[in-house]
Amino acid sequence: MDGDRTRTEEFKLEGGKVLDKIKELIHQGNIRRITLKNEEGKTLIEIPLTLGLVGAALLPVFAAVGAIAAVVTRMTLVVEKTEP
Repeated sequence: MDGDRTRTEEFKLEGGKVLDKIKELIHQGNIRRITLKNEEGKTLIEIPLTLGLVGAALLPVFAAVGAIAAVVTRMTLVVEKTEP
């Protein structure tokens, strides 16, 4: 991993679209951390993603994100990616 650099992207999404976006990003495979923030910028949940975290191991993460999305209408999804 020497020489890898980290890049951050932000997505402003409606609550109902957050879970689909997270699944899409995890599928890309180069995500290190996902942070969900409310409209005021307060962190609601921070999800560190390690190599090999797939399938059933992600179910609790999806459940937590789904619960947050049910009560928060708009949020910012901050994605930390690694790039070689």
